[in-house]
Amino acid sequence: MADQAVPAPAPTTPTPFDYRPVLQQMVQRNASDLHLKVGRPPTLRIDGQMTELEMPPLRPDDLKVLSDQIMAPKHLQEFADNKESDFAFGVPGIGRFRINAYQQRGTIAFAFRTVPFQAKTISELNLPPVCETIAMSPRGLVLVTGITGSGKSTALASMVHFINQNRHANIITIEDPIEFLHRDMKSHINQREVGTDTGSFDQALRRVLRQDPDVLLIGEIRDLETLDTALKAADTGHLVFSTLHTTDATQTINRVLSFYPPHQQAEVRFMLSSALQAVVSLRLVPRMDKPGRVPATEVLINTATVRDNIRDMDKSLNIPELIREGTVQYGMQSFDQSLMNWYTKGIISYENALFNATSPSEFALRVQGVANVSDTSWDTFRQEVR
Repeated sequence: MADQAVPAPAPTTPTPFDYRPVLQQMVQRNASDLHLKVGRPPTLRIDGQMTELEMPPLRPDDLKVLSDQIMAPKHLQEFADNKESDFAFGVPGIGRFRINAYQQRGTIAFAFRTVPFQAKTISELNLPPVCETIAMSPRGLVLVTGITGSGKSTALASMVHFINQNRHANIITIEDPIEFLHRDMKSHINQREVGTDTGSFDQALRRVLRQDPDVLLIGEIRDLETLDTALKAADTGHLVFSTLHTTDATQTINRVLSFYPPHQQAEVRFMLSSALQAVVSLRLVPRMDKPGRVPATEVLINTATVRDNIRDMDKSLNIPELIREGTVQYGMQSFDQSLMNWYTKGIISYENALFNATSPSEFALRVQGVANVSDTSWDTFRQEVR
């Protein structure tokens, strides 16, 4: 009998990518971000470190199907036009996420950021207590700064939440997209999302002062028009919160000044010195006592001395020295003082403290006890090192 041909096995159909279990893992493992791109398994950022999930590499069809599932028609059109799109997305029973869809090597990719449904309190975030005082300021511009992923939006939400708990105010936010959802407590809160509730930041800002705000939150200062509106609103008696992608208070003030041409520098220095309330800058540092990160926080309060320094065209900014002088009386603190606080409490390692310090050599000397005995500005940040 002739040998019969053995039929080839039928090709197996790849299992479709299901994003829900991945998002479930993201939330359960307390990851801050999820990255999806063709050719790599889903990757989580946990405590600042990238961690691949034990899953097959993603295929172009996986992410194309995902885009159809989570992107509204307007976001799909925006992506088709611009090759990128920002939006928020909620999954019942799992959580809420801020998403950026973008194109790389001709295929779509996604970056998910976890957004808690409820804003955490200032103390829960381990921010310094002076942030509560800043949040209750009657007027002025408060800038929260740091690199991407340093906790700017979370810190802003905590201060808005504190106002909502303690003050009868009309709060208006302009965000792209809305991240934290606030419900009215003592305050009356209106949250407007660019693209859904208003056409653009510019359009919303042109009319926002007609909406009788006491407190205004602008998701991010991206251009001169936005900055100009924020400064004028703060200068006319409103409390204005916003963010900048700057690393510390000195760079923040220089960045604000750089938005304006040279012939307007004297005018904008005067306006900024009058309108500015505080600058809060953040760096997240890995904990060593347990999983997670804590914020190293620099805080600048706009005192009379700081105002004079900003206004003086003949002097360079001397913000670090002014922060040091305002530590005891005004609750200001530098990054290095904040790091010393976490290090001496045994919460962060010496190596991570040194890595994140603004002046590593000076920080190392202070850990060793080498410092000017007349400088008492560090006393409240030092405990007996464990």
